[in-house]
Amino acid sequence: MLNLIWVGFFLFSFIAALIRFYIGGDDTVFAAIMASLFSQSKAAFEIALGLTGVLTLWLGIMKIGEQSGFIQLITQGLTPLFRKLMPEIPDNHPALGAMIMNLSANALGLDNAATPLGIKAMHELQTLNPNPDTASNAQIIFLVINTSAVTLFPVTIFTYRAQLGAANPTDVFIPILIATYFSTLIGFLAVAAIQKINVFDKVILAYLGGFTAFVGLLSAYFFRLEQAQMLAQSALLSNVTVFSLIIAFIVGALYRRVDVYSTFIEGAKEGFQIAVGIIPYLVAMLVAIGVFRASGALEWIADGVKFVVRLWALDDRFVDALPTGLMKPFSGSGSRAMMIDTMQTLGADSFAGRLSCIVQGSTETTFYVLAVYFGAVGIKHIRHAAACGIIADFAGLLASIFVAYWFFA
Repeated sequence: MLNLIWVGFFLFSFIAALIRFYIGGDDTVFAAIMASLFSQSKAAFEIALGLTGVLTLWLGIMKIGEQSGFIQLITQGLTPLFRKLMPEIPDNHPALGAMIMNLSANALGLDNAATPLGIKAMHELQTLNPNPDTASNAQIIFLVINTSAVTLFPVTIFTYRAQLGAANPTDVFIPILIATYFSTLIGFLAVAAIQKINVFDKVILAYLGGFTAFVGLLSAYFFRLEQAQMLAQSALLSNVTVFSLIIAFIVGALYRRVDVYSTFIEGAKEGFQIAVGIIPYLVAMLVAIGVFRASGALEWIADGVKFVVRLWALDDRFVDALPTGLMKPFSGSGSRAMMIDTMQTLGADSFAGRLSCIVQGSTETTFYVLAVYFGAVGIKHIRHAAACGIIADFAGLLASIFVAYWFFA
């Protein structure tokens, strides 16, 4: 699937560039494509280089967590659910702790922390994979839940809205929470259907019901706060939670008489090796995305959607936010730039400005996660991972449009 996607980016980009050159008379399009080739390859290396420090830090901390026994304590509460979803993973396996920490970091909006934890989880899952070049069921369900990205505290989106003059920067909080909940639910159901997971199992239903109740209560609490209180308390809760976990790991390791410093260094060395291995995969995906964008193909897709919407005499206000949604599965930084451009052009409190923020917070960058997570462990055959991830993205986009009309139309 990744092979088809990657080749498709280049072929469609070439066709779009030829059309712009011969029919549109744009003699700069190929220069833009070549510039994107070089700039994106450089950007990919810089991202991997920047990721090295984060990977080193968090894998060192995770190693301390493993030795302290604290991660084992955290995973016990979710073990019954993961046993139902991933029966091939043994109890108390390190993959369980890494997956839970990754999902927790995503929920708190801590992207830099989530990536190394996710890579760590994928490495641990790979040790159980009977076919090392093919994604296992456990790896796929973990990746789809990861890309659908339940986001409880989208602090960075609040910050951008505040900087761009939104009257109430946090007014998209509840819509984002609803949209990301649906994207995760639909992504999970898509994987469950293919992998024949019994979603009516009492254990799974209990966890889904509990999660739904938690989202509802959290939404009710933050909804009653003033905008300044919401932004401050969500940021504070995120930072305090993560640093408290780090301290708990260290204290637990000391209690067990573990050499904390040496344990950190041991885990940190793994982070450096993983970061170097990511570079080729990251270059491949970012270059393909850059070419697709520079050729104008992405812009044409958005224009085509607007034409169809107007043809059916529907409200087309949502179309102005579609570039964010179309870019989101491919590039987090690209979709963030689309979101900012929409707010700058149309206003942070415009319908499209708010919708672009909701879309940005509803899912993760599916193809980036596919490239990095599977690339880090050498997976070549991803089976239904991409399809289920795209289904989750589409569900997040539809849910975002629905709640935006519900709240702000």
